[in-house]
Amino acid sequence: MTKVTLTVNGRSMSGEAEGRTLLSSFLRDTLGLTGTHVGCDTSQCGACVVHVDGLAMKSCTVLAQDVNGASVTTIEGMANADGSLGRVQQAFQDHHGLQCGFCTPGMVMSAAALLAENPKPTEAEIRHHLEGNICRCTGYHNIVKAVLAASGQDVSGLGVAAE
Repeated sequence: MTKVTLTVNGRSMSGEAEGRTLLSSFLRDTLGLTGTHVGCDTSQCGACVVHVDGLAMKSCTVLAQDVNGASVTTIEGMANADGSLGRVQQAFQDHHGLQCGFCTPGMVMSAAALLAENPKPTEAEIRHHLEGNICRCTGYHNIVKAVLAASGQDVSGLGVAAE
């Protein structure tokens, strides 16, 4: 067992991890942050996306011990200081960018990473960026609309499902 210490959502957190413990498991099982979902364990679905030192990363692809000392942001850290939904989360709610909600944490984290890199992405850029995230419910149209709305762009003329 190895002691792993991370700054998670602005707080220092530590726990013991076996050498084979994935970051996703460490966050969920050791630190109790269950917002990070695990949908495949093979890096294909994107439900486990978190930010490690500011970069979006599928947490099922990295060992907890390999990010010892890093700063990690999970979906729990995306809320505003008062506990209300953050900008991207609110846009997903407002524009029906979720249905069952299982993929939503990874989608929000990936969308936030895109908006940090590119504050005004096009619809095509959003679709390309989210290729590593699988949603089995929505068809992606309202997810794209939510990301556009979170970027402050007008979504009234988009040919996507009505609100």
